[in-house]
Amino acid sequence: MIAWLRIALAAVVILAVSIVLMPLQVLALRFDWRLRRWLPRVWHRIVCYCLGIRVRVTGSLEGRRPLMLCSNHSSWMDIMVMSSVADVAFIAKIEVRDWPIFGTLAKLQKSVFVVREEKRRTGDQASEIAGRMADGEIVVLFPEGTTSDGNRLLEVKSSLFGAAAMAVPFSPTGMVMVQPVSIAYTRVHGIAMGRYHRPLAAWPGDIELLPHLIDIVKCGAIDAEVSFGEAIEYGDKTNRKDVSATIATRIRRLLNGSLRGRDVG
Repeated sequence: MIAWLRIALAAVVILAVSIVLMPLQVLALRFDWRLRRWLPRVWHRIVCYCLGIRVRVTGSLEGRRPLMLCSNHSSWMDIMVMSSVADVAFIAKIEVRDWPIFGTLAKLQKSVFVVREEKRRTGDQASEIAGRMADGEIVVLFPEGTTSDGNRLLEVKSSLFGAAAMAVPFSPTGMVMVQPVSIAYTRVHGIAMGRYHRPLAAWPGDIELLPHLIDIVKCGAIDAEVSFGEAIEYGDKTNRKDVSATIATRIRRLLNGSLRGRDVG
């Protein structure tokens, strides 16, 4: 009974906040006001609080621009967690655009939707991402291309790192920063999840969204840790595959450090 009351209260608060903030975001997108970049952070912080997702940050966001963040991906919660700590836009697969609720949210955050299977469109997509970074936006890439069980980083795909290369000519320093980030779900009700229970927070593609969302709200207390690693300078002579491999290594180190309960620089 208490769990369902918590769900009802969370739904009411989120709905009320959305009624106020979403029309403002629509206007901000229409007229390209700068608040379109930070308004989603306000909304996501409130939603994380209502859902009982407590976010801890280690390390710091790279201050230089243009900037691409590369993170592991295990759940729909990753979007809210990352958005609650930084003003970001996401690179998402085209299917997300048509998802109920989350598709609307992605469009309101001005996500870049990509068709991974169509190689001929990769150049146009990378060009859009590069333009957004050159304009000062922080773009988040989930280079695995799918969600994991939360315990590991899957194989990193290097193709969209080409967007960083395309942004280089627009950078006043001739460099684009690519920063590794890990998102780890570490505790539930203050107790360490452990490897066996961590997939409860993860959202592999074969699990229905609504039941998983309800389970998270019922839980009411999940700790997430966002760890920022050392950024890499991407210049005109940088090898894309080398950057991809280095970023993957750093994300794994950050993720393993969070899951084992220690800070990793």
